[in-house]
Amino acid sequence: MSWLFAFAHHVAAFAVVAALTVEFVLVRGELTAQRARQVLMADIAFGVSAGAILVVGFLRVFYFEKGAAYYFHSVPFIIKVSLFAIIGLLSIYPTIEFLSWRKHLKEGRVPAITERKLRSVRAVIHWELIAIALLILFAALMARGVWVFGFPAS
Repeated sequence: MSWLFAFAHHVAAFAVVAALTVEFVLVRGELTAQRARQVLMADIAFGVSAGAILVVGFLRVFYFEKGAAYYFHSVPFIIKVSLFAIIGLLSIYPTIEFLSWRKHLKEGRVPAITERKLRSVRAVIHWELIAIALLILFAALMARGVWVFGFPAS
């Protein structure tokens, strides 16, 4: 049964990366009503996938795999969870901006956003993608039983 949870965890992780990549691509071009709707949908997919990662991930920690005691003594795991939390906190700013577009979109209009604010949203998405790359690094270290920077887990 643990294989099923591992599969679900990986699918959700790939969905997070895909959704954030879609957001990244869509906010780089000219913002139209259609693009804004797509960004909003990608952000919803990002949030749902992130929630799935969190739920399935902690089910794996507490009920499958090596057990909570192992993971909570793993520095790469703690860094990985911390990066996940940082990504979640970073995502609040773009999500609030995207949600503010709903009124304009219901009226069929392009959302009103300044170029400065759009640059800020892009910058946050860049930081989220960087944090995801680091998270993947620490996930690989954790999976290999590496404690931190080449030293084995005890």
